[in-house]
Amino acid sequence: MKKVGIFVHPSWQEAHALGRRLEAELRKRVPEVWLTAAWDEATYRDHLPGSELLVCVGGDGTMLWAARTVCPEKVPILGVNMGRLGFLAELNPAEAHEKLPLVLDGAGRIEERTMLQVEVNRGQVYHALNDVIIGRSTVGKPVYIDASVDGERLAYYRADAVIVATATGSTAYSFSAGGPILYPESQELVLTPVAPHLVTGRSLVLDPDARIELTVATDHTAVFSADGQEDHHLSSGSRIAVKRSPYVTRFLRLSPPSHHYAQLAERLGWLRAIDDSAMRGRAPDGPSSAAK
Repeated sequence: MKKVGIFVHPSWQEAHALGRRLEAELRKRVPEVWLTAAWDEATYRDHLPGSELLVCVGGDGTMLWAARTVCPEKVPILGVNMGRLGFLAELNPAEAHEKLPLVLDGAGRIEERTMLQVEVNRGQVYHALNDVIIGRSTVGKPVYIDASVDGERLAYYRADAVIVATATGSTAYSFSAGGPILYPESQELVLTPVAPHLVTGRSLVLDPDARIELTVATDHTAVFSADGQEDHHLSSGSRIAVKRSPYVTRFLRLSPPSHHYAQLAERLGWLRAIDDSAMRGRAPDGPSSAAK
């Protein structure tokens, strides 16, 4: 590799410190290395072209910011998790020092993740990796959203919010609202209402080429958010069109595809009951081993 960038969380001192250490190690083998805080657009816009790898040091929020930033340039992202869950990152800080040289030698595979393209009021266009959310801006007051798919009216939601999520976003807010978890490289989209009133609360898994239109009807302002990081107020009558983006996010992975399931089990604590029971010497729902 001839050019590598490093994104670090802008206000996380531990992330800055690790980023500087990785920068020093990379400079021993890579001719051009650049480092910037993830929110410093002026810097990364100048350095991204020609970069062959972006090492992202932070939590999932930093990874989402990086994904939206680099998608036109097709730069692979290698995530180093400094946060709590770290669904998107590949390495922990200790592994970063050990495995980064392997990446420079060509190790790893590219995992492509579907993104969303969002057009607000037939004007501004945004791209998101996780999800797009249209929700209420006032506590206690629902937002009314007229939802259509491919030109056919689907539902009139009176709810806290409506989420359109990718497979990546299916483990985020949509999952918290009862939505399904999709395989990471799935191209299908998920439509999930949040706390709907007198309408079904079920999620819908939509065709990858589906076009979703959401029209807001409210006597107060609503809020539109892309990846939970770009909030915009919407007035009654605002229209949001969502479809699959022409861009994808490219994550560099060192683990096999099947590791996704082990990560889910770990992050969501699905095996915790079994592990706790084993420590107590009994089956999860059976008698203790001493009673046999």
